[in-house]
Amino acid sequence: MDILCFSVLYCISISLFSLAEVCKSVDVLSSSEPIRDGDTLVSAGEKFQLGFFSPGNSSNRFLAIWYHNIPEKTIVWVANGDNPVTDSSGVLRIGNEGKLVLVNQAERVLWSSNNMNTSSQSVVAQLLDSGNLVLKDDSENVSGNYLWQSFDRPSNTLLAGMKLGWDLRMGLDRHMTSWKSAEDPSTGDFTYGVDLGGIIPQLVIRKGRVKYFRSGPWNGIQFSGVPLTPNLIFIPKFVNNSQEVYYTFNNFNESTITRSVLNASGNHQRYLWNEETQEWTVIYMLPHDACDVYGNCGPNTMCIVGDFQICNCMTGYQPKSQAEWDSLVWSSGCVSKNPFNCSKGEGFKRLEGVKIPDLLQFTMNTSMSLKECEFECFKNCSCRAYANIDATGGGSGCLLWFGDLLDVRKLSVHANQDLYIRVSASDLDSVNSKWKEWVAVAISVAFVVLLVVLYFCIIWKRKKHAQGTGITFDLPAEDENSLQLLIFDRVTILQATNNFCDSNKLGEGGFGPVYKGQLPNGQEIAVKRLSEDSRQGLNEFKNEVMLIAKLQHRNLVKLLGCCIEEERMLIYEYMPNGSLDSFIFGKTRENSLVWRMRFDIIVGIARGLLYLHRDSRLRIIHRDLKASNVLLDNEMNPKISDFGMARVFGGDISLVKTKRIVGTYGYMAPEYAIDGLFSTKSDIFSFGVLLLEIISGKRNREFNHPDHCFNLLGHAWMLWLERKASDFIDPQLPNSFDLSEVVKCIHVGLLCVQRRPDDRPNMSTVLLMLDSESASLPQPKQPGFYIERSSEHTNVEMSGRNCNSNEITITLLEGR
Repeated sequence: MDILCFSVLYCISISLFSLAEVCKSVDVLSSSEPIRDGDTLVSAGEKFQLGFFSPGNSSNRFLAIWYHNIPEKTIVWVANGDNPVTDSSGVLRIGNEGKLVLVNQAERVLWSSNNMNTSSQSVVAQLLDSGNLVLKDDSENVSGNYLWQSFDRPSNTLLAGMKLGWDLRMGLDRHMTSWKSAEDPSTGDFTYGVDLGGIIPQLVIRKGRVKYFRSGPWNGIQFSGVPLTPNLIFIPKFVNNSQEVYYTFNNFNESTITRSVLNASGNHQRYLWNEETQEWTVIYMLPHDACDVYGNCGPNTMCIVGDFQICNCMTGYQPKSQAEWDSLVWSSGCVSKNPFNCSKGEGFKRLEGVKIPDLLQFTMNTSMSLKECEFECFKNCSCRAYANIDATGGGSGCLLWFGDLLDVRKLSVHANQDLYIRVSASDLDSVNSKWKEWVAVAISVAFVVLLVVLYFCIIWKRKKHAQGTGITFDLPAEDENSLQLLIFDRVTILQATNNFCDSNKLGEGGFGPVYKGQLPNGQEIAVKRLSEDSRQGLNEFKNEVMLIAKLQHRNLVKLLGCCIEEERMLIYEYMPNGSLDSFIFGKTRENSLVWRMRFDIIVGIARGLLYLHRDSRLRIIHRDLKASNVLLDNEMNPKISDFGMARVFGGDISLVKTKRIVGTYGYMAPEYAIDGLFSTKSDIFSFGVLLLEIISGKRNREFNHPDHCFNLLGHAWMLWLERKASDFIDPQLPNSFDLSEVVKCIHVGLLCVQRRPDDRPNMSTVLLMLDSESASLPQPKQPGFYIERSSEHTNVEMSGRNCNSNEITITLLEGR
């Protein structure tokens, strides 16, 4: 009897325990409860599941998310695609720094979230019903305030609510990446995302760096190269503002399940789950046909599906190679039959319902009408075509193309975009030619009258009101592209700065003085004036305006506008904490920065440089990175400034030679200062100098030691060889810091200032070394310029030390 009662009680207790386990939340991972291979998280509504899986016949294990309520296991996100677990020992946990960490049996980190370090005590990970894995501070009750989320790092799948595109504030590019194959989720050949290269965003599939498909730019209704079809399955949305540029979609209702996948062949496929057949159905695919493949017909052609020969030369053009054309090889495209010379009778032919050409050589104006756009193109002999920017409300804005017209196709249904191509008089019938001639004359007369009226209205309005925060104005550019920017009138700037009162002066550099000001709307600004005796003239002014106006990143200073009335001025967002040099060298050094703040500043500068070198629409070498050109906002976030000496490059950047060497001695790389050769590695050298200055609290050039004649780089190098790197640390640095982390930063700094450019790491590697705890760092080689060559201290003995060195004269040097 006792045995029977004990068995009954045991069974009841086991049942209650199991019930308690079932009732416990299984969508949250805490720091005390890791997930091992075999364990899973299931979202609260049981829509998605996270765990380990092996694709196909592979024995490798990957951390992934898949649909929980669909019988066919469908993976939507993979964490460690390039670093699989080779057995079943994988563990996902929240590390001491508050990051998600995936380790194997040997405790090797195979993957981690890239959020900033934080305390892990209150950090939890949660799998949401949207399929988003989020990392958040559980002590904060703020919805959507995540430390990290998987939706910001898509793999090959886009789910409802995910954003494909850019967060311009963070410099974050959310793009899809294909798998290598169905059984290998490692990084494949193709990516799919929002391309900002042409200013007007469009969706682009690339194979490496080569375009494979583009949607055409957004025209207010649709992407111009994707037909608008009736859709009761999902609701697309495109957002383009100063903070974000992205595409997203929502399912039509909760019972509808769709997903987009970028497959290993580079095709973007939209899938719909069919409840009746219990299988996924492909509802469309891009590229959809041969005309969708980027540039398939070559330049100056129209691709038309359904024609016997899908590639056709545009009106006024002929095959570049007739032999290739007859063999159905169209890649060389077509060329103009007759040169355009703005002669009478030239006009434009309308191509209805097309995907407009790629934005390779173009200009734009958002305020012009279509007629004004036609006149603007007509008067410029190198203009090849024009179209509206926005197709809504009858059309508005103006796009002008110069050079070849690439990747144009005819759309079959619901196309809202028309293109007008330039044709010679012989290609227009006489009636149409005569009509266009009269139209051109009428438009030109009306346009001139309008310009005169507008000119006097603007002059009268400025004299009458002398107020406002600025107007939009086209600045002259060095190339065929025009740039729109906010132009401030001089009266507004004088009022904002109290007539450039000395009490508002923030400092002065090679460009000229900088003043604090406040606009009528209360916004604080910093005004940089170009001094009359400055050696940096109009070219540097235009260079800085054109560059920084196109850049958006949290670690780059934001240009609000400029003033070109009587004198040249740049108007920036105001940085309340001034420049970095005042904190590590100047008066504010009395309140020395703690190590965590210094490290965050180092990482922020590195992220800004990575954006300039690799991730921005342009490829930019700064050429004058130094402590005084790093500004700090009210939260001590670093922002790189002063782009007057910067250079723009496209594609890969190798060493380039210049006869005009500009910059600041002490930060310049040897190959640049001596031979005039510069590249991204020149910026890396400057970054290394700046990093070592931040750690030591001393300037490179002004460094002075009683026992040797080395500058700061040489001093760091000597201590490194003697295994005394800790002696390099700023004595005023508060003691609460991780010595190994500081020494690692010294190591990174020495790698950046190595004499040979090829030995220096690139910025992505620098960030990896700074962020990773397990990255193996190579031993640094001898720095460049590690002996000071000041004329006061060369070839003299000071305090018993012999400071002989080979003095080098740097010519054409323009100091800042």
